[in-house]
Amino acid sequence: MKLFGRKETAEEDSEEEKSGDTCDVIGCSEPTYRSISAKNVAKAGLKVKKERGKAHLCHEHYKQYKKATKKERELERLGR
Repeated sequence: MKLFGRKETAEEDSEEEKSGDTCDVIGCSEPTYRSISAKNVAKAGLKVKKERGKAHLCHEHYKQYKKATKKERELERLGR
């Protein structure tokens, strides 16, 4: 990743990949994009490896989670 004209080295790239977690959805090994309550992710219909704490989601599964909870989030904003 290039930030503000700064050149990255191969060492920085590999270090970044090592420190990243992977998606907690069963069968996915993509890098983490967002972390959300595992309970809420399970309610949205995604099968996660753990049922407690935070579930780490990749970009694609985060989009699926947002789509599945769109109506609920909209009602929450309106104050139900």
